[in-house]
Amino acid sequence: MSSTTPNLKAYAWLSIAAALATIGLKAWAWWLTGSVGLLSDALESLVNLAGALMALWMLHVAAQPADDCHAYGHGKAEYFSSGFEGLLILAAALGIAWTAIERLLAPQPLEAVGIGLAVSVAAAIVNFLTARVLLAAGRAHQSITLEADAHHLLTDVWTSAGVIVGVAAVSLTGWLWLDPILALLVAANIVWTGVALLRRSAAGLMDAALPPEQQQAVETVLAGYARQGLAFHALRSRQAGARVFISVHVLVPGSWTVQQGHDWLERIEADIRGVLPRAHVLTHLEPIEDPVSQEDQHLDR
Repeated sequence: MSSTTPNLKAYAWLSIAAALATIGLKAWAWWLTGSVGLLSDALESLVNLAGALMALWMLHVAAQPADDCHAYGHGKAEYFSSGFEGLLILAAALGIAWTAIERLLAPQPLEAVGIGLAVSVAAAIVNFLTARVLLAAGRAHQSITLEADAHHLLTDVWTSAGVIVGVAAVSLTGWLWLDPILALLVAANIVWTGVALLRRSAAGLMDAALPPEQQQAVETVLAGYARQGLAFHALRSRQAGARVFISVHVLVPGSWTVQQGHDWLERIEADIRGVLPRAHVLTHLEPIEDPVSQEDQHLDR
């Protein structure tokens, strides 16, 4: 099991604790004010809790070592977490929209606005601080699960800010329709987040190539060796959670010994891992003079 697993699980537990705290605070704020906007905010925190629980489970699965049935490890489990969270977000958006439309058709006055807003601000601060911690950890450990959870919490913070402004505006203007209208805007905002998470999860499950900046880093390494007389083709990349997979064909002079070719491949693989620390690099050695070496560049030869 990865040595970083306890740390990653600790971050997931932090997310769970934050979700429970914000659910309690936001539900209290809704109970005090009767604001459907604050209710929508509380419902999104329920999604945060479900997502955090799923993240904890998938981080545990992803950390399991490779075995006979999963020779490439279990890293793709992280995509199930972000995909699950995306579906929950869409479900919550539908519930928020339904409640908002009902309140738009039958407006109700808000109560105890000052106390309710203060409680909601406290919940937003909890989410913001938690999101910053998760985002830093996700980037440090290259965990898509933690990064997705962090971005969702940051979206929740901005959603809370919008709701707070809307409830304050209702209190100042007396326009009751502002509250459900704002709730509908909240629903639209989290739909955007849910769709983005689903797209990112699908890309990972479909073995999408690495982001352009990481792909360019690998190509820069290879370009340095190309200036020394080597050639390359069939460069492929994909990501499975925190693990990156790179494969490339390396063309060298046919007169080289096996040992010479092996030594150069070792240096190339080490340099690629230098720019992508979590990379699993697979190289294939070919004689540069042989025409057959040019016939295997495609996935299906």
